[in-house]
Amino acid sequence: MSVTGVVVAEREEKLRQVERVVGSDLLHGSESLCKLLRYLAEHCIDHPGAAVKEYQIATELFKRPQDFDPRLDATVRVQTGRLRSKLSEYYAGVGKKDPWMLEIPKGAYSLVFYPRNLVPAADPLAPAQVLDKAAPSAQDRTPRHSAWLTTVIILSAISVLLVAALVTLLLNRANARRTANPAPPEAPAALAFLWNDFVMTPEEPWVIFSNAEFAGRPETGMHYYNPASDRGQPILDHYTGVGEVLGIHELDRVFASLHHGLRVKRGRLLSLDDAKNNDLIFVGSPSENLSLREIPTTQDFVFRSVDKGPRKGDLSVVNVHPQKGEENSYISTKGLPITEDYAVIGLMPGMNPARWVMLLAGLTTIGTQAAVEYVSRSNTAEDLVKRIGGPVSGKIAPFECVVRVKVTQGVPVQADLVALHLRH
Repeated sequence: MSVTGVVVAEREEKLRQVERVVGSDLLHGSESLCKLLRYLAEHCIDHPGAAVKEYQIATELFKRPQDFDPRLDATVRVQTGRLRSKLSEYYAGVGKKDPWMLEIPKGAYSLVFYPRNLVPAADPLAPAQVLDKAAPSAQDRTPRHSAWLTTVIILSAISVLLVAALVTLLLNRANARRTANPAPPEAPAALAFLWNDFVMTPEEPWVIFSNAEFAGRPETGMHYYNPASDRGQPILDHYTGVGEVLGIHELDRVFASLHHGLRVKRGRLLSLDDAKNNDLIFVGSPSENLSLREIPTTQDFVFRSVDKGPRKGDLSVVNVHPQKGEENSYISTKGLPITEDYAVIGLMPGMNPARWVMLLAGLTTIGTQAAVEYVSRSNTAEDLVKRIGGPVSGKIAPFECVVRVKVTQGVPVQADLVALHLRH
């Protein structure tokens, strides 16, 4: 076969391997991961040695705008990490005998193809037999020819040993990576039930995290932007809280166990079209997640500033329709350090009734972290599902609730449900 024919055949083998992985149960229903795998494979095969950039993947594959900023939108990193885990899981299971191994090295946006067996199958005519067949007769043998023959045998043996060592090295590296990156465990039934509306469609939900408006500079002092006193000053809108960051990490872990992806966007970049056409998970309260001011969410538990008294100006959760045993409002402890906080969790239809919205918002960033953890941990999720009335009902009902959060040294250590309202 010609060199061109070999290259074409190898390309077809690699693409067949990609489709083998795409067609597996592990990637079934995850359209974004399948698209990413095909994209990286074609780039690797058609442009060997050329690195692909995060910006390139975001704009070409995920259709992000030209002003895409990877510091604010982690979609490519999240999806690449999930695909890396899926590949490890695939080759640890159903793909353990596939002819090609696919791998995404850490810290890179590239796909690497490894042939499963670098040592070719034994030829019907072994090397020793070839030498014997070609050996000259006794009268033609000379010392020079014997030396040449010895050299050939030694070099052949060294080549075989080198190939065997290389195969062993590659297999050890692959096994080490699979051990270091185990597949995420399956989500408990309560979590699967709670998040079912967000994973039953192929589209990945948007996680919208808060980014409040600030004035000033970090070096000289920042404060929340005040339209009355800060008019004309530039707005800093690229900060978010520690709780929001940890919360998104927790959500990514849960959705990985549900075999579904997430897309991440800061609140100020959310458009009404995004809100109408996607499932949304809001992380952070309306005081900082400004897009929540334009999108209807909770009705019974709403965020409002205290308008009088010693806590005037502080953020609180108002219970619009208090039921027996519930407080009229909830507010975090005054001053620092915070020892108690409150958060609202709500599941409701979106602006488009076919879409869903989950609100996870605390009075402070610590409360927001606790809200995310409450719907991401199996024990609290199971308790919440039971109180809502599922999974006996077969489908989760829209709801709103308030959790009280105990805080120690800036870390939420306990969250208890103190009010729950079902929506009809």
